[in-house]
Amino acid sequence: MTTATNTICPWYDGDAEEAARFYAATFPDSSVGAVHRAPSDYPSGKQGDVLTVEFSVMGIPCLGLNGGPAFKHCEAFSFQVATADQAETDRYWHAIVANGGKESECGWCKDRWGLSWQITPVALIEGIADPDPAVAKRVFDAMMEMGKIDIAAIEAARRG
Repeated sequence: MTTATNTICPWYDGDAEEAARFYAATFPDSSVGAVHRAPSDYPSGKQGDVLTVEFSVMGIPCLGLNGGPAFKHCEAFSFQVATADQAETDRYWHAIVANGGKESECGWCKDRWGLSWQITPVALIEGIADPDPAVAKRVFDAMMEMGKIDIAAIEAARRG
């Protein structure tokens, strides 16, 4: 992996490598690169512990940092994954939730490490951006009632 100019650096409590390997196994164009070990003891770990993990999620470079328990992920940051169809939406949603994650609303879920994901079908994006405000409102209102996005229901709302 070459060093990127801008890299997302999520903080983990000792399990950055496990998270990176899960993302690489779950999403296309994702991989785990170098695993760097601490050259000496630090507040949340010992010399030789995994300190950082280079990985990518759907082509986005990341550097997982095992910084310890001081900071937790929250919904203020999320990965948004645009999906083409219901099968892809279901596959990503279920992979995240079934691996110790949690369901949320409006296409959002959290992985077992607390990182938020928006599993967002293109049909939803297009529906909310419809030039007809009445159509956009129907789609938005339908989404507001959902956990995992149901594309058929979104398309029905778009048609009215």
